Amino acid sequence: MQDSKAEPRRLILIRHGESVGNRDRLFTTSPDALLTDLGRQQAQQAAGLIARLFKPEMVVASPYARARETGEIIAREFGLEVEFEAGLHEQSYGHLAGKAYELVFEDPGYDPERPWLYRPPGGETREEVRTRVAPVFERIAATYERELVIVSHGGVMQALWAHITGSWEEAHLPPNAGIVLVEYVGGRFSPPRVIGDGNSAVRLGHL
Repeated sequence: MQDSKAEPRRLILIRHGESVGNRDRLFTTSPDALLTDLGRQQAQQAAGLIARLFKPEMVVASPYARARETGEIIAREFGLEVEFEAGLHEQSYGHLAGKAYELVFEDPGYDPERPWLYRPPGGETREEVRTRVAPVFERIAATYERELVIVSHGGVMQALWAHITGSWEEAHLPPNAGIVLVEYVGGRFSPPRVIGDGNSAVRLGHL
């Protein structure tokens, strides 16, 4: 366990910029889906904000193209390479891939009071995402550098918020290129904090 007096490690969590699926409000059909032009602009703006506030020594990203591309834009700002963590990939929406977000709300299995337990046909629940990504996140926090950027997805970041706080009730789902800061010291995580303009953030239950 780390010394409780040690300097905290800062985990700068960021959602990828706008993807084609985000733009068209369709669940992404492929891990190869890229950013839109707006998504690249969002990633560059986020890189600038991170540069003003932090000095990251590493960038870790989901291997999905939209996260990889966002990570590469941020990494260039600091002259870094991107490392990839397969376990940080986005929630699987199964048979809803390529279909409109709004179809979720028409599914009789969807409970708006507990959306984290909703299982898209053939896909994962958000709670299963939490179970998958939490050990990856814990390992990264305990192993890597003093400040690092972790680029992932909305569902992943929401699941990590729930993991850190112990509750899904107010779990934060960031907008594209939204940033959340978590500090890690003495084997513990600080409460997550939204960095930058949180006005465009959306809450649990809103896609």
